[in-house]
Amino acid sequence: MFGVATGPDLLRLLAVPVFAWAAARDLRTRRVPNWTWYPLVAVGLIALLWDVLTIGDLTGVQRRLFAVQTVLSLGFVAPLGYFFWRIGGFGGADAKAIITLAVLFPVYPTYQVLGGTYPVYGASLGVFSFSILSNTVLVGLLYPAALAVRNLPQGTFTPAMFVGHPVSLRDVPTAYGRLLETPDGFTRSGLDIDALRMYLRWRGISFSALRADPQRYRGTVPVDANDPGDGSLGDGTIDEDGPVDPVDDDPWGAAAFLAEHSAYGTTPTELREGLSTLSESDRESIWITPGIPFIVPMLAGLVVALAFGDVMFAGLSAVGI
Repeated sequence: MFGVATGPDLLRLLAVPVFAWAAARDLRTRRVPNWTWYPLVAVGLIALLWDVLTIGDLTGVQRRLFAVQTVLSLGFVAPLGYFFWRIGGFGGADAKAIITLAVLFPVYPTYQVLGGTYPVYGASLGVFSFSILSNTVLVGLLYPAALAVRNLPQGTFTPAMFVGHPVSLRDVPTAYGRLLETPDGFTRSGLDIDALRMYLRWRGISFSALRADPQRYRGTVPVDANDPGDGSLGDGTIDEDGPVDPVDDDPWGAAAFLAEHSAYGTTPTELREGLSTLSESDRESIWITPGIPFIVPMLAGLVVALAFGDVMFAGLSAVGI
């Protein structure tokens, strides 16, 4: 159509603006609504049906290859997103984004732009959704190096500089990510700040109140606890510090809180260590890992795949593998 691409492949380009919007929202709020993916899945199914209706124009070998690539995309790449979500490797939005890509891009699209044909390099496997994922992984590998370069001017050399950055203690409640510190030092599995916001809302206190009188909260649980929400910034904090009951065997009331609320898999030990670290520190800043929302490198992987193709396969081919 229009001398650029087939109709189905033009439809598939709708993924770029939608993923760009989702990536921007994920960076800003760490939340992407579920409804984001439904229209794209519908577009993918329409494009796939359109391809099937025109498959008669292909040779027998091409038809069989199309069938194999489609089966691999829908039967391997899509379940891969679900699997990593189930084991906690991805968030729900990340898994839905991968499933959406598997439906949208089972085979390599072809675009004619300014006399050139894109993607430039096609992987021998030919499953385009897999090429997007492999590009995504490569983009993600650049993240630790970028963080280290960003942290070098501060002159602080620590393992945390490759996975995080320091933030002011007073800004912790409005940040996204995970603490990289405990009372014993560096950790990769510190308290999730979303879980911190949930805990503060559950107790009905502000972060400044926690730091001002940590002993009050270390040995008590609230009598009338609040709904903790989901830890997003939009929930705010209920600053209604009410009556408390003393508790001897549950520091910070961590077990009581987590018995009712999962808080993204946080354990009582992680919550206790995080609260102790934040309430006892007399420094102005603390290291956190902001992580990188997976949809951000996925957008980059998609754009690179559409323009160039599969970077990993190209690299392997260049060295004779």
